[in-house]
Amino acid sequence: MARVKENKARERRIEMEAVVDAYNSEERAMGWYYYLEERLKVPFKARCKSKREISPLRIGEEVNVLGMALEEKCESEMFVRLRWRGRNLAVPLSQLEPVAAGAETKEAVADWHYWLGRGYEF
Repeated sequence: MARVKENKARERRIEMEAVVDAYNSEERAMGWYYYLEERLKVPFKARCKSKREISPLRIGEEVNVLGMALEEKCESEMFVRLRWRGRNLAVPLSQLEPVAAGAETKEAVADWHYWLGRGYEF
């Protein structure tokens, strides 16, 4: 998969707001967690854009994101909570794209997708 082209404004925002003062993987994970928790205006509608073995969602399926999963669930990747077929689930934010959400939510999700697309890790 091709790496996402560098976006200096996005890099600066992520560096200054998401991973600022984060010196190890745990601190970067929690930086991302709180960055997303603050900016995701929930609930919002999202569409599944990719298949994941750890998620039952199908490509094209729409869901309502209710918030971030518990902190301890987000130590290796960011998960969001949703209600799906009568069950409460946490699914990877990486497989979702906002379809009915405000600008701040869309930007925050795009920042996370960019981070992953550049090959960055906690």
